[in-house]
Amino acid sequence: MSNDIAYPVFRTPDPILALSTARRLMEFGRCEYTNVSLYAEFRSVDEAWRAAKELPEGWFRAQELDGEFDRRVPFEDLPAWLVGVHGSGLPADPAEYEGRLPVDYELLNQVVGSVEDAFMAGIGPSVGEINWQDLYWPDAPEVGFLGESKHAEVTLLSNTSTRAYGEPADDHTVLVHVHVRSVDIDGRQRREPYAHWLAAQVGLTIIGPGQRC
Repeated sequence: MSNDIAYPVFRTPDPILALSTARRLMEFGRCEYTNVSLYAEFRSVDEAWRAAKELPEGWFRAQELDGEFDRRVPFEDLPAWLVGVHGSGLPADPAEYEGRLPVDYELLNQVVGSVEDAFMAGIGPSVGEINWQDLYWPDAPEVGFLGESKHAEVTLLSNTSTRAYGEPADDHTVLVHVHVRSVDIDGRQRREPYAHWLAAQVGLTIIGPGQRC
């Protein structure tokens, strides 16, 4: 049992450069099973409507109101977009968004290269991420580490500097994260040198402290 930790290795206001850099790191660990998932938060009605046009294939979910998931309420009686709808199913009445923002978005387990460009073009000022998972980081004998697959991921954060989306960035700052297994010994991350090694393989360096999800 372990948790993952992600280290920022690149930051830029240029979304095209951010995506190309993230892809370079992803390709270093890409394997047969690698896939990509998208996540975002739309914090206003206008953002949600714009995303419904630009990114219609993902699932949009509203925030629940107090007690809405009471077991006595039949599942089929819940608002459809509370469970999840595609872009065409978002309500057209702004009043229906009261108490339900932000609207969450996700599109999971897609073919690498099939959705990333559209997402970066369509996310606009909203916060979100592209996550490439099921990678394989190779052995690094020169720093004493075996390969990693369980927590081998690359995340590109858009318009935020944290994995919790807690710090929106007005200048479209993007972070690329490399994930490695979190092994904490005496307050220090035992495998942090492995993250440094991975970043260096594609000409990058760690530029900040690791983040847990």
